[in-house]
Amino acid sequence: MHNLYKTHISLLNTNKGTIRRELIDIIDWNHRLIAIKGSRGVGKTTFLLDYIREKHHDDKTCLFINLNNLFFTERGLVSFVDEFYKKGGKVLLLDQIHKYPDWDIDLKTCYEKYEDLQIIFTASSILRIKGNAELADLVKVYYLNGLSFREFINQQTQNKFRAYSLSEIMQNHEQIVDDILDKIRPLAYFQDYLQYGYYPSYLENKTYNDTILKIINLMLEFDITYLNQIELKYLPKLKRLLYLIASNAPLQPNVSKLANSVETSRATIMNYLRYLQNARLIHLLASRNEEKDSSKKPSKLYLNNTNLLYAISPDNVNKQHLCETFFYNQIHGGRIVTDAQNGEFTVDKEYIFKISEQEIDDDFRKSNNQFIASDMIEKGKGNQIPLWLFGFMY
Repeated sequence: MHNLYKTHISLLNTNKGTIRRELIDIIDWNHRLIAIKGSRGVGKTTFLLDYIREKHHDDKTCLFINLNNLFFTERGLVSFVDEFYKKGGKVLLLDQIHKYPDWDIDLKTCYEKYEDLQIIFTASSILRIKGNAELADLVKVYYLNGLSFREFINQQTQNKFRAYSLSEIMQNHEQIVDDILDKIRPLAYFQDYLQYGYYPSYLENKTYNDTILKIINLMLEFDITYLNQIELKYLPKLKRLLYLIASNAPLQPNVSKLANSVETSRATIMNYLRYLQNARLIHLLASRNEEKDSSKKPSKLYLNNTNLLYAISPDNVNKQHLCETFFYNQIHGGRIVTDAQNGEFTVDKEYIFKISEQEIDDDFRKSNNQFIASDMIEKGKGNQIPLWLFGFMY
């Protein structure tokens, strides 16, 4: 226990975050069991340490531990928590819960046995928590995404621009843009964000693409294969599928053709696509007619964010692809996003968005529920909105 406290203090003193993630202000910290989910590389560990610095500075009843520590190969979590609690512990932060066997059973035991102990844990985006029979009614789950364009700009310029809802942007984008343009020129930062601004590791690593490739391989080699119990001999097929998607995205998938290219079955391809989506490596854009049926093939395949495109398939980088991928990535959280008959995306079954630099026909411009997200304009008018502004939604 003493060595774990020493590690806790050392991490707080040396691993200081440089970007305050505003999820800290959204979470209800009064809940006794809280999960922070997210893909590799988005900063879950740093987020927990920043939370401790902000809310529990010099609090000896609070402890951060990484369950990847070999100490827990011999010492069970329930036994450890019992000792921690009896010695006055009140807040326990567990990093990488998915590295610990029977994590859900032990968490439930601790939750029920120690009624005034708070447990906060991080988990891979792949891990099923709300669908877990042991924890479904006990845990509050939050998602930590990569940096939004707004967060990237705030870090780069030391501003404190706030986030805007989709309805605010649609109804009042001209005034919002005026307020932002009073302080910065957003397009001066946009290309940098598309290339390296999504994962916070850009702040500390000059070989950013190499870092992203390492993150991707860890997702494929551990997160997806281990957590989905896939034999490692099938790993090359997963890698091949991801590369095919990156090289051709946005891809209207022919599942039979993909199955032939990867040398597997159609059913396996559909499973692999879901695994890659759960790992937040790709997006599956559903058809507007079948958005509730996950067994149907998606309308299009996108990479999860533009940084992945530059890392995996830089030869497939083009402006339209970048713009569509950026829009989808920034807008999809908590919303229903499907394809559109006369645009790229339908949002919440109501609003149609076209991603374009080209002139749009008058019928589209006059519609109350159709919008144009335009690249390389600072300010829009009417239903034409600057694409970059959708990066201010979280």
